[in-house]
Amino acid sequence: MTVVEVVHRIRRMAKRASKLSDQIRRAVDGCGLSRYRVCKTLGIAESAMSRFMAGKGGLSMANLDALAQLLDLHLAAGKRPTKKG
Repeated sequence: MTVVEVVHRIRRMAKRASKLSDQIRRAVDGCGLSRYRVCKTLGIAESAMSRFMAGKGGLSMANLDALAQLLDLHLAAGKRPTKKG
């Protein structure tokens, strides 16, 4: 999978209502790097990444920022549309 394909997949996922942590996990899994390599590149303990990927722990904002930069993720704040009915 190319970087462009990963970015397009992430953008499509962002349009669906899903948790940010789920989107980040999918981006890590789809980036073409092993989780080991991601951890070593960012200086994150493999155990911390494992807990995060399992939904049992979080990462610091600094680590999330570094991860987003490594994966070339761009997040935008905004309100979800409300359902009328």
